[in-house]
Amino acid sequence: MTNRRKNNVAQTFLSVSFCSLSLWERAGERASSVAQTFLSVTANSLSLWERVVSFFYHTRWERPVSFFSLSLWEKRAVSFFSLSLWERAGERVCAVAERAPHNLRLRLLSLLPALLILFTAVRLPAQVSFAPVVDEVQPQIVKIYGAGGLAGLEAYQSGFLISAEGHILTAWSHVLDATSATVHLHDGRRYEAELVGADPRVDVAVLKIDAENLPYFDLNVAPEATEGTRVLAFCNLFGIATGDEPASVLHGRIAITTPLAARSGAYPTLYRGPVYILDAMTNNPGAAGGALTDTSGRLLGMLGKEVQSTLTGTWLNYALPADRIRPAVHALLSGESADPLPEDRPRAEQAITLADLGLILVPDVLTRTPPFIDAVRPDSPAAVAGLAPDDLVVFLEERLVPSCQMLREELQFIAADQPVSLTVMRGDELVQVTLQVQQD
Repeated sequence: MTNRRKNNVAQTFLSVSFCSLSLWERAGERASSVAQTFLSVTANSLSLWERVVSFFYHTRWERPVSFFSLSLWEKRAVSFFSLSLWERAGERVCAVAERAPHNLRLRLLSLLPALLILFTAVRLPAQVSFAPVVDEVQPQIVKIYGAGGLAGLEAYQSGFLISAEGHILTAWSHVLDATSATVHLHDGRRYEAELVGADPRVDVAVLKIDAENLPYFDLNVAPEATEGTRVLAFCNLFGIATGDEPASVLHGRIAITTPLAARSGAYPTLYRGPVYILDAMTNNPGAAGGALTDTSGRLLGMLGKEVQSTLTGTWLNYALPADRIRPAVHALLSGESADPLPEDRPRAEQAITLADLGLILVPDVLTRTPPFIDAVRPDSPAAVAGLAPDDLVVFLEERLVPSCQMLREELQFIAADQPVSLTVMRGDELVQVTLQVQQD
């Protein structure tokens, strides 16, 4: 084959349409395209490596550091460092072929596909896949639907199983303020859940469904995490999962463990203990009550509700550590109070009453009628403290009072001249007030 014929073949190969090139030939073509693009780029806007190469040309041949003064292959050399790994490989092969003698150039060009296929045999380090862990944890996550849907209050949240008999741990919120809540398991089965108990001081609640042999997290073996621990957050974010659809999974790290200083609306949160601050975006509707695990699928904590920092005003992505909520959960499962009172408590000689406080509760027609406030007497201690109808009394002196009857019984241990501390739920927020009866 004559040199003229070889040159014609080489030129034909290099001028083939981009659409007809193979994958690796396109990489070389893209390298040339990138080099041409850099023709109008000045040295001041170059990357670090491009400036190094430009400086090399400037000091060796005393040329202005401008792409306009460089030859084509000098421009390609400068742009080489801005290419990806495979683009650099294709550019390197093309550059070698261009500088080679005519008889060798054709051989190199004919070997280009084989060389690039050989490069693909080199296995690069792969990212760690969390798919096996996610598949293992998903059956333990549940989707909860209940009260809400009005005034910006979502009617859904997340939870996770903590026993094979169907006990579910979730966040205490307005979603559970209903006769019953509907729970969707990972396989699409639906159950009506009843509230076993709640402890708003740590924002937890326990539900129960009529099911057996379920996969669950063991709270007793939950490890303690530290700053920098890689975590996975499982939740029904924005309520996008229904039926047998899997829960959302977020990947992040624990940024810091710090006491919670936050507010929900205008009211500070009751829980001010340590929490895990996360760099995953969990502060969104539906995430509350979800599970936080490590990359091995071990439970670390429960995702918190939507709150803002009282220090910065920013929304917080946080989780309650498992060891902080474990005592309250065990107390709820056993039907006991987290802080049992002595059985021999003395009753007050002149105990305070609801009438003294100016409170009128809803009619007590059920065994456990929730202590909702039906009316507040004008100019009474309750009115001065800002209590209003539809407020739900949750705590009396930091004691959980789930019914009207228990509220009246607990008042019998408080003297009429003592201040009374009440915590009420107003909408989705907890409000703590102190009532003082004026003595004549």
